[in-house]
Amino acid sequence: TFSPDDQCTRGQVVTFLWRASGSPEPTSANPFVDVKEGDYFYKAVLWAVENGITNGVTKTTFNPDGNCTRAQAVTFLHRYLGQPESSIENPFTDVDSGEFYANAICWAVENGVTKGIDDTHFEPDSTCTRGQIVTFLYRALK
Repeated sequence: TFSPDDQCTRGQVVTFLWRASGSPEPTSANPFVDVKEGDYFYKAVLWAVENGITNGVTKTTFNPDGNCTRAQAVTFLHRYLGQPESSIENPFTDVDSGEFYANAICWAVENGVTKGIDDTHFEPDSTCTRGQIVTFLYRALK
């Protein structure tokens, strides 16, 4: 089963992006105590950090099993694609324009990658599901 309604973890999201990029070999040392060689996400995490797609939650932890929020998922994808600018105004009352993810969300909406849960709410802190992240990837990369 794919379990599209299951919550997606940080490790899963970076692994999806890493695989979409052709599974390149990372070149940096591992700074994270919670990411071990042999973990399915090991190379993906190192690659994502090397390429500025994400950081750890601290300097020494990545939290690969932690749930990935909708804002984080869209931000990872946005960074993966080079952080293109958005030309739309933020339509969401729950997305502060000063948040690190605000431009990423506007870009995603403008480019049909995702919508909010309604016209004025994105729910940036809600956990991204496996179905949502693969849909975001499909729409952004097609």
